[in-house]
Amino acid sequence: QVQLVESGGGLVQAGGSLRLSCAASERTFASYAKAWFRQAPGKEREFVSAISWLGRTTAYGDSVKGRFTISRDNAKNTVYLQMNGLKQEDTAVYYCAAAPNIRISVARYEYNYWGQGTQVTVSS
Repeated sequence: QVQLVESGGGLVQAGGSLRLSCAASERTFASYAKAWFRQAPGKEREFVSAISWLGRTTAYGDSVKGRFTISRDNAKNTVYLQMNGLKQEDTAVYYCAAAPNIRISVARYEYNYWGQGTQVTVSS
């Protein structure tokens, strides 16, 4: 069973930082585009960031540009999301996603594999 497992979520004060990790269970995922989405209560799942399989191309949602950084280590089969300058509106469940056969995408429907999510809560 192919799995994506997120970690690193938690409770942090506004202005603080967290680093999320997403580990894939199979080596084939190293060649997949990866992304982070998030979903706040009562809202739709929204795009946060994406990275191509070699890490040369990245994309960010407007609300996180300049604060979040996506990266990946294919040797460890892991993708990261460094989140700095956190705001209360960043509170959400963060999901890792993976997609074969595309270079990079911001569209949720492009991603075939999803993790279970990790909660990020930003307090005032």
